[in-house]
Amino acid sequence: MRDLIDSFDRRFAELNARQHGLILAINEDLLYARTEQQKFTMLPASVGEFILRSVAAVEQMIGGITTRLWDDPFEWTLPEQLPARKDVLKYIEEVEQSRLRGFSFFSDDEDLNKLLPAPVEFQTLGTVLEDTLAEAGRLFDRASEIYRALASRDSAK
Repeated sequence: MRDLIDSFDRRFAELNARQHGLILAINEDLLYARTEQQKFTMLPASVGEFILRSVAAVEQMIGGITTRLWDDPFEWTLPEQLPARKDVLKYIEEVEQSRLRGFSFFSDDEDLNKLLPAPVEFQTLGTVLEDTLAEAGRLFDRASEIYRALASRDSAK
């Protein structure tokens, strides 16, 4: 049976669709715009940066599961590397294709109980998937919050 794996697959696909939709919804000139409160921070603070971090969390997870390399894809997911909407959309699609290939290796729900040498400690595959969904979802939610703030700022002009 693959009921749980299929559920994870749907949840990741839904997250991917929301990431894709938000990037299409935002004006390109606002992709990396920051609100006034966030202008001087070095932390991710724009819709684009938070989407990239959300997608990167999935990329890191699938790399860890399939190759045991839990490297953070930080360097190639910087705004300077993916400056335009088309670049971000391409990255989102590349990660989704990698995730789909990775999920094709799961044979049944018992696989979710397998222990993996996760970044810090051994964890079950199910825990890694759940934790990644939570983190990627949290990062996406921050992107959505910033999008709403920027949209309301622009509509007030």
